Amino acid sequence: MWTLSLRGGARVAVVAVVAAEWCDAFVVVTRGRVQLELRDGEPGPVLGRDAGFWLRGTGVRALRNPGRRTARVRIVTPKATTVTCRSTHLVRRLPNGGGTT
Repeated sequence: MWTLSLRGGARVAVVAVVAAEWCDAFVVVTRGRVQLELRDGEPGPVLGRDAGFWLRGTGVRALRNPGRRTARVRIVTPKATTVTCRSTHLVRRLPNGGGTT
């Protein structure tokens, strides 16, 4: 689990990070407000404290803090030995080596 702090007006691209480690992450806003930026560059919804969303399959390209105060989000990822993401599809190698999901 990670905590990401966004200063007022800050923007963080999640595309590169999603491909690496956060492809199946669930994100919860723990402080302030966070606006989602969608794949096409359009502004998405502004989410407040305790709002949660999945990164996979949502088209979220970046997170932006529309406010002046620091916003924080918690990023929760699944525990698996190997996680590989391509586009919006998840392939997870099970610990016992038996198949994929």
